[in-house]
Amino acid sequence: MDERSLFLLGILMVQSAHGYQINDFIEKNLIQVTDMKKATAYALLERMSRSGLVTVHSEQEGNRPPRKVYSITSAGQEQFYSLLRQNLMRADLPIYRGDIGLLFLDHLPGQEASANLQLRLAHLRNQLDVLRNAVQHHRSPGIALSIEHRMLHLQLEVDWLTRVIEQLRDTDAQTPDERS
Repeated sequence: MDERSLFLLGILMVQSAHGYQINDFIEKNLIQVTDMKKATAYALLERMSRSGLVTVHSEQEGNRPPRKVYSITSAGQEQFYSLLRQNLMRADLPIYRGDIGLLFLDHLPGQEASANLQLRLAHLRNQLDVLRNAVQHHRSPGIALSIEHRMLHLQLEVDWLTRVIEQLRDTDAQTPDERS
């Protein structure tokens, strides 16, 4: 089990839901804190069903096709609390895949490197704007904390990247003798 299982079990702690409701809730409310795909969510729900953590029953409304409704079991609740405690104690170091490119930044001309980093900066600012405009979750302080945490990280990244771009510009403005 991992944080994705914790995530799905947590949603089911609030109420039973069919797969579409879960995915719709993620896309409308929690896309800022998870990148879980629909197929992954369905696969995990099926695996948790086989493990006895959730139950599944079919429900049909009117002429609509039947849909699977997932509910958390008492074993699922125990697993949820165990995963929650483990997750809250973790102190993960973020891995920034974009840092790999930084390792080799000196292989590009300064202006090209700076232009690429400007695009990265614009993307980060866009992500920050999305989070700033996210739906407020007053009834769930945990969601608000998660979004705030992500925003703080993004803001630090924006500030740091802005300084790096300025340093690259300053270095490009120097003569070869001044760089030595």
